[in-house]
Amino acid sequence: MQKITLVVVGGGAAGFFCAVNAARKLPNLRVILIEKSSKLLSKVRISGGGRCNLTHACFEAGLLTKKYPRGERFLRKAFRHFSPSDTITWFSDRGGELKEEADGRMFPVSDDSATIVDCLLREANIYGVEILLNNEVKSIEKIGSRFIIKTSRQEIVAEYCCIACGGYPKDSMFSWLTNTGHTIETPVPSLFTFNLPGNEINSLMGVVVQDTQLKISGTKLIERGPVLITHWGISGPAVLRLSAWGARHLAGLNWHFKVIANWVPSYNENSLLAFIQKYRFEKASQKLGNRNPFNLPQRFWEYILVASGTDAETRWSDLPGKEQNRLVKNLSAMELAVSGKTTFKEEFVTAGGIKLEEVDPDTMMSRIHPNLFFAGEILDVDGITGGFNFQHAWTSGWIASESIAASENQEVKKGDFIEF
Repeated sequence: MQKITLVVVGGGAAGFFCAVNAARKLPNLRVILIEKSSKLLSKVRISGGGRCNLTHACFEAGLLTKKYPRGERFLRKAFRHFSPSDTITWFSDRGGELKEEADGRMFPVSDDSATIVDCLLREANIYGVEILLNNEVKSIEKIGSRFIIKTSRQEIVAEYCCIACGGYPKDSMFSWLTNTGHTIETPVPSLFTFNLPGNEINSLMGVVVQDTQLKISGTKLIERGPVLITHWGISGPAVLRLSAWGARHLAGLNWHFKVIANWVPSYNENSLLAFIQKYRFEKASQKLGNRNPFNLPQRFWEYILVASGTDAETRWSDLPGKEQNRLVKNLSAMELAVSGKTTFKEEFVTAGGIKLEEVDPDTMMSRIHPNLFFAGEILDVDGITGGFNFQHAWTSGWIASESIAASENQEVKKGDFIEF
């Protein structure tokens, strides 16, 4: 029987998952995976500090889709086909047992991304996936029922093609795809950190405030969670989630905006003032520098006192009214002027890509060209930090492979029918 060919463009999570699953389901399928760089599964290797946060223990579809600033409706259908539970089973069946952490993130039991990378590479080897590195796709053309894929090194003819090359930062880089008739949502960065140039808070590099509420001034964008102070500004889960939900709005502001930080989000300004007034009476003889009532990191508490113009040696009973008010303001509504962003290398994704109206979420097939599929970040889908972007990669790659297998099996059945 003559072999048919599937070309997968992109050697990341989505492309690999499509390639190995399609090859496994269709022994008669020649699968060629094309990667423009010299490395495979780059994001998988560095995710989670090298531990690989490959999914999230969020098993209710309605809650899961809420973790995606773009693509929620599209994913409602997609996750019916391949969910986080399916991801756990797939990798566990192949020696990649997973564990859940307190915040719901899931990692391999080994705490080593190599476990996941090796699992995928083994599958590729077992099922004969051909891998072409340092090959950049320049164009895709549909002629009849076949695709002509031209790369920087060669030309390949294929019956099926899956685009899983990740996102691009500029519109112009999508030209080889828009030439097929597809349109894109303009890409903007998502999951980035906030730069605070010249702010004294940067001297606290490495300090983590475990529970902080951040609000983009003038908007309804609010997130709560850990904040990491860096030498250039602030990072951490709350910042990354805020950058994801506000990706397009913040890009429109050229990443110059104000953030209101509540470092003690169990209080607002009024309730915090009432608490401190009571606390001053109860701990009258204690010095402010020695008595931190909010369980904040000591270095951070000392910074707050300095920012409020308060001497750490001052006793609570002697705290002047003006300093008390500044302390309340700095704790519950500190204004931080953001000027620019910094890419968070482990989690960086783009918001934007192929318009979802042009792709069937039940098959990942183009609505314009039969047998052309899309998977992963090339689609206008992106999630917050926590393993959600990888889950979309596994899901979309799986669905594409299933659709290709179903389509080819149907063709085989047609070929087996003989009229007498």
